[in-house]
Amino acid sequence: MAATGRSHSRLDEASLDDGRVGLTWVLDEPGSRTSHALVDEGRVWLVDPTDEPAALERALALGKPVAVVQLLDRHNRDCAALAARLDVPHLKVPAGLPDSPFEVITVVNVRVWREVALWWPEARALMVAEAIGTAATYAPGPLGAGVSLGLRLWPPRRLAAYRPEHLLVGHGPALHGPGATAALHEALARSRRDLPRAVIALPRALAKARPAPPR
Repeated sequence: MAATGRSHSRLDEASLDDGRVGLTWVLDEPGSRTSHALVDEGRVWLVDPTDEPAALERALALGKPVAVVQLLDRHNRDCAALAARLDVPHLKVPAGLPDSPFEVITVVNVRVWREVALWWPEARALMVAEAIGTAATYAPGPLGAGVSLGLRLWPPRRLAAYRPEHLLVGHGPALHGPGATAALHEALARSRRDLPRAVIALPRALAKARPAPPR
């Protein structure tokens, strides 16, 4: 079944990141929404996807889609529509992912914010939808990652137990290599200390990302 829906694209070639764990694409917009196709043994899990034809075409060329995974309750994006189009399950904030290489980690579980993360032990990949990001709106630290403004006072410290070589986020580009763990741990350690800077940085980042008005 065809996977493409929109006739235009909000990303360019530079935002498509082919990596060892699959494919990542980042939208050119203020929130820098990021989606992932995680690939293992010819199977593809689409994580918090946006319906971008060029990205989806490449993602689905990597294997057979088996599920659309939504890691944050409010990250609806194009999850339901893509799951229906591809005839695969739409797994919204799942408690587990049987028959997959992923472990599910509870990040936040309160009435207004339910979020889980994925840990892929074999690939040493950590996927975090909202709590951690690399976009400018997160006011990332020197190593490239920051905690969501809404969690700055209560950072998800359970994530400090992980040492990823691939840090995949829901907002901003992925981080790969030895620096991924350092960036994650720095973000958690600086979360409260950097709160004033994050508050100041958010409107600046949004203003900078907003296209200039036509002359």
